[in-house]
Amino acid sequence: MFRGVDCTMRFVILGGSGSGKSTQAQNLSRHFNVPTISTGEILRQATSRLGALAENARYAIATGELVSDELMINLIRNHLQQPNFNKGWVLEGYPRTAFQAEELDFLLDELGQKLNYAIYLQTSQAVMLSRSKARSQPDDQPEIVQRRVELFYDRTVPILEYYDRRHRLLTIDGNESPEAVEHNIITLLSNTEAPI
Repeated sequence: MFRGVDCTMRFVILGGSGSGKSTQAQNLSRHFNVPTISTGEILRQATSRLGALAENARYAIATGELVSDELMINLIRNHLQQPNFNKGWVLEGYPRTAFQAEELDFLLDELGQKLNYAIYLQTSQAVMLSRSKARSQPDDQPEIVQRRVELFYDRTVPILEYYDRRHRLLTIDGNESPEAVEHNIITLLSNTEAPI
């Protein structure tokens, strides 16, 4: 199952900072021949042209806090309405709260799209902190990384329950090498029946 590159697949990648979301999103994008939507990249590009909402985004990026729901759902809506996202996509960095997950489902219903799976990269706090510090990006300072990890456990974990109740959650050990994680994701998808 899922062997053809032309099948319409839609995934969200869940995990804390440093769990490998971006890497695995790119891998899935290549495997299924669908575009990636990276909310981190979208925010970095958009903060210079979003007017009043930009201040919220800039502050959140600088402090490790979450960007407002209003801003995020508008950004996601704008992307999913573009023609090149009709045939599927991999969404990385959103949703980050159970409320956002529900809002995403409402948006997908409105657009006539359906999520196949939420893939959770289950990664230890020590590994997340170590990987994030090793990336040495401007917003990966130790106190900001620590804050992101805390927020992940405080606000993001309820998303797992949300998707699990809807039989859309796949959990993968994110502590392994990127190659092993990719192999495990593809294997699990190949052996899992597509949800209705």
